[in-house]
Amino acid sequence: MQLPPALLTSLQGLNGFDTMAFIAAHVQSTPVTSVRLNPLKPAELSADWEMSQVPWCADGRYLSSRPFFTHDPFLHAGAYYVQEASSMFVQYILSQLFEKDAAINILDLCAAPGGKSTLLAGYFQQALLVANEVIRSRVPMLTENLIKWGTPHSIVTNNDPAHFGHLPGFFDLMLVDAPCSGSGLFRKDPTVVEDWNEDQVELCARRQHRILEDVLPALREGGILLYATCSFSPEEDEHITRWLIQDMGMEAVAINIPNDWGIVETECPGSFRFFPHLLQGEGFYISVLRKKNSTAFSSGRDITLEKISRQDEQLFRAQFGLDAAQSLFMQAGTVRLLPEQHVQSLSQLAACLYIRRAGIELGELKGRDLIPSHEWAMLAGKKEGWPIIPVDIDQALAYLGRQVLELPLEKGWNLISYHNSILGWVKKAGNRLNNYYPSDWRIRRLHAG
Repeated sequence: MQLPPALLTSLQGLNGFDTMAFIAAHVQSTPVTSVRLNPLKPAELSADWEMSQVPWCADGRYLSSRPFFTHDPFLHAGAYYVQEASSMFVQYILSQLFEKDAAINILDLCAAPGGKSTLLAGYFQQALLVANEVIRSRVPMLTENLIKWGTPHSIVTNNDPAHFGHLPGFFDLMLVDAPCSGSGLFRKDPTVVEDWNEDQVELCARRQHRILEDVLPALREGGILLYATCSFSPEEDEHITRWLIQDMGMEAVAINIPNDWGIVETECPGSFRFFPHLLQGEGFYISVLRKKNSTAFSSGRDITLEKISRQDEQLFRAQFGLDAAQSLFMQAGTVRLLPEQHVQSLSQLAACLYIRRAGIELGELKGRDLIPSHEWAMLAGKKEGWPIIPVDIDQALAYLGRQVLELPLEKGWNLISYHNSILGWVKKAGNRLNNYYPSDWRIRRLHAG
């Protein structure tokens, strides 16, 4: 790998940068594989995996080698997420600033494919998470990953950052993992090196300015902004953070970290760099900032959610064992669930944003037949009142490939479980067994190699 000389020149003098060590890390070593465990879906992962702790993330694990994740049913059950270790530092920052039961509003602005959104959804139990992705084609992957993670308190939107200007002061925490030139990913994807150039860095920096200018009005006074990139370029990192502090009413937030982690505190207040020659992880930059200037939330207008009939509500509450803390509403002909404390916020968001998914889909009624949703099957927690059918690895993979199974089932709806991790629904009708795993998610290659 031939690293761009212009990039190496731009990094001279930065804390922690060593030209020869930096080059060696890219030429002579390979990226480490890491996963982040789902604390809401504990599972006994493969005994063949040799795992070690990611220092800055309680749920993060390094793997000694990269398995064929596609053929691991636990991945499809949402028991873990394959995520680059450096970006898991977000969890440590959260642990220093917020309690897990904080009832706050969170925006993950550039959320796809969902690594940081699932981290946020797993850390906060009472918060409302808005996971936004501006590129429409990337929304399905974000939605899939959040569904598999299994939390009920997230909303997926597909909006430009400027649209959030209609929600002044709405969010308490905002994560902007901004589109960037991607130099921090050189080891993971050497093709990025070929596309990298100084003009691209300048273009990305201008885009980052616009994104932040557009979205910052939605952050309340005293709210926290986490600004991140996977770029090494100062133009996209420290320069942006200084501009936020000097011109945009932000102030740095101190985060104390152990010296032996290898994370570099930059010359710019509240900012941290991850160099692959100093730690087990790829290139990453993040700054932690607090909003000083006043932005009071103005509720504006809201949209009344479509109600479910009393009879249908009683049916769904009984079938799924729901309590009064869970609110039900209709969307696109299906019944959905959202914690009651977030319903008003959803109504306010729906007035100015394009909502792609809100809460958890329970199912739909066809006549008086209740068709349960895969989203509810993926929801973390006990699944009382439904038959649960354990399967082995071959049966699990066949199910995930939407193949026909031969299993001893009760008539009607059954949940498929692999080592106590739910994979989804099947239905026995007469002598026929129907596989209801989502067709768009199916494993298309059932044999490795």
